[in-house]
Amino acid sequence: MDSDLSVTVADGVALLEMRRPPANHVDETLLTAIVDAALALDDDPACRVVLLASEGKHFCAGADLGEGEFVRDRAAAAQGLYRQAGRLFGVRTPIVAAVQGSAVGGGLGLACAADFRVAEASTRFVANFARLGFHQGFGLSVTLPALVGRQAAADMLLTARRVGGEEAYRMGLADRLAGPGHVRAAAHELALQIAASAPLAVRAIRQTLRGDLAEQVSAALDHELAEQRTLWATHDSAEGIEASLQRREPLFRGE
Repeated sequence: MDSDLSVTVADGVALLEMRRPPANHVDETLLTAIVDAALALDDDPACRVVLLASEGKHFCAGADLGEGEFVRDRAAAAQGLYRQAGRLFGVRTPIVAAVQGSAVGGGLGLACAADFRVAEASTRFVANFARLGFHQGFGLSVTLPALVGRQAAADMLLTARRVGGEEAYRMGLADRLAGPGHVRAAAHELALQIAASAPLAVRAIRQTLRGDLAEQVSAALDHELAEQRTLWATHDSAEGIEASLQRREPLFRGE
């Protein structure tokens, strides 16, 4: 298994742990490893639920815009990442995400791709795209409104504000609110509860509830990437990304 991802299976629960602490930045390589592992687990009778977690302070801070492939060719890097994101929605096994620290940008998209999210009061969910000067991605155009409603999604996306764990729980973005330091344990408990149900029934019910979600996300990913390509060529996007890397307030000009 990829050194950035570990996979262990016990009691019907497969733990997929990202190991890029502290931020656990996601890129095509890591997401491919996650998706490949999850799809393989679809055919493993020992696995009834996937628990997606991460090592270190944060669940996932999204793509690293200051280093690597997102600096060399941002559009190509995003295209590769979203190709794998589309495959993720084809996984047939329920996914529970243990979200500690922050889920930012693409990390929020990854969390919202799971069936359930477990957080704690200190968890932060952030759709920071507008503060970076470009359009949201990772299928959030579909998944976020489905979870919190159109108005709350618009609030998060247009303001790029941080949503804490307690608010996320109230608005339906988090399904369980754990005590401090107990996110992983609470997520595992939820996974065990699902694993105790009849597996064929669980998959059938899940598929009925999801309907054509995978197809909706696939179309959204194409649109999101097209919008991102356009906005990455603007002054405001360059300024937003640079300001983020420098940890200062951006000065947008509408150009």
